[in-house]
Amino acid sequence: MPHTPEEIEKLKHAPAVPGVEDIFLRRWSPRAFADKDVSAEDLKKIFEAARWAPSSYNEQPWRFFLGRRGDATYQKIFDSLVEFNQGWVKGAPVLILSVASKKFSQNGNPNYHALHDTGAATVSLALEATVLGLHMHSMAGFDHGKARRAFDVPADYDMGAVTVLGYFGDPHKLHDQLRSNEEAPRERRALSEFVLTEWDNPAL
Repeated sequence: MPHTPEEIEKLKHAPAVPGVEDIFLRRWSPRAFADKDVSAEDLKKIFEAARWAPSSYNEQPWRFFLGRRGDATYQKIFDSLVEFNQGWVKGAPVLILSVASKKFSQNGNPNYHALHDTGAATVSLALEATVLGLHMHSMAGFDHGKARRAFDVPADYDMGAVTVLGYFGDPHKLHDQLRSNEEAPRERRALSEFVLTEWDNPAL
């Protein structure tokens, strides 16, 4: 029997881990989004969380293009997506394009950690969205050149990702494979695989 959206939401929560805050366990990335707008008030809260993300030398190299369904920014971001992503994204209420400055503003030196820091800001977005009952799904599948041209992004900025933001919707509107993915439990590597004292030597 197909799962209800409420059952899937519960299924996607990671198992409880003693001492780990619930917000980290509840964050996940669906592909089914409801036909429901995100309020301007909630968008401000979400981006305020990103504003306080850590960055090298407090450079804050990220820039986010915010598109709301029906506006020109949304359409430009949507048009840059590969066809597969356009298929499940259509109808989602918010699209966000991230870019990162490759240079430090104070001296023009290369900032090799700009995308790392922009990723940290994106995680802050996702966690605040989760607090507000929303979800995000970030994608690499978009045409960087098309997006760069659409927004006149300078050459000294790297392209980050496109992120969908909205409320969890009905997964039964997705095609079979995506629906199966939506209904499958989440999996993660064991700590021993990525927390190391030296290469291939687990620390935990």
